[in-house]
Amino acid sequence: MPVEITWWGHATCTIEDSGVRLLTDPLFARRLAHLRRRRGAPPPPEARHADLALVSHLHADHLHVPSLAGLAPGTRLLVPRGAQQAVPALRRLRHLRVTEVGVGDEIHVGRLLVRAVPALHDGRRLPVGPRRSPALGYVVEGAARTYFAGDTGLFDEMAEAVGPVDVALLPVGGWGPYLGEGHLDAGRAARALARLAPRSAVPVHYGTYWPIGMDAVRPHEFHAPGDEFVRLAAEYAPDVAVHRLGHGEGVRLEVAR
Repeated sequence: MPVEITWWGHATCTIEDSGVRLLTDPLFARRLAHLRRRRGAPPPPEARHADLALVSHLHADHLHVPSLAGLAPGTRLLVPRGAQQAVPALRRLRHLRVTEVGVGDEIHVGRLLVRAVPALHDGRRLPVGPRRSPALGYVVEGAARTYFAGDTGLFDEMAEAVGPVDVALLPVGGWGPYLGEGHLDAGRAARALARLAPRSAVPVHYGTYWPIGMDAVRPHEFHAPGDEFVRLAAEYAPDVAVHRLGHGEGVRLEVAR
């Protein structure tokens, strides 16, 4: 049975598996604070329809309240534990079914099992979020086991914490000229791929948003990560099929267990 992945830009993907439709870190804005969308049109209205939306951490480009407000009524939303206290605006989204989760929690949605796994990243609401919430990744288990990493750095226990996966959605860049601690660039993402050893991978979290007025500052950090990841993945994990998607493009993957 196939799994279908569509990349809408940044960390926002649609995963369709076993008759269930999921969204990751929904972000539909043309502009977010000092960031503007430089590549790819915002996702079409139909992209807002999902049975389940996954939020990896509380940064505003991953937990974007206006985008969540546009999700269809009845959508189930998984957020890191403590999110509703740290981001009170979440409580106003009464049309959604919000569930807080932590590492190790498992949620059944239709024929899928969604498991929260650790991420190496500062998960609190910035810039001054006083309350800490964990940054998470998620493994979606149905016909395939799909790992959505959210934002994370490379850590020693990654393969053990995530477990066996068939598909990995890995961040390979960011939204500014420099990546801080707790992120994967193309090289670290390729090394993560070697540890995880999935059948297929899709690079995400690059080439979408960039700070206003900084188009000429290290532009290769905006344009290059996808192709650089493809090149390095062939070196570090040659057995993994890497699908570099354009904005709004999808891939249908046949998974045989």
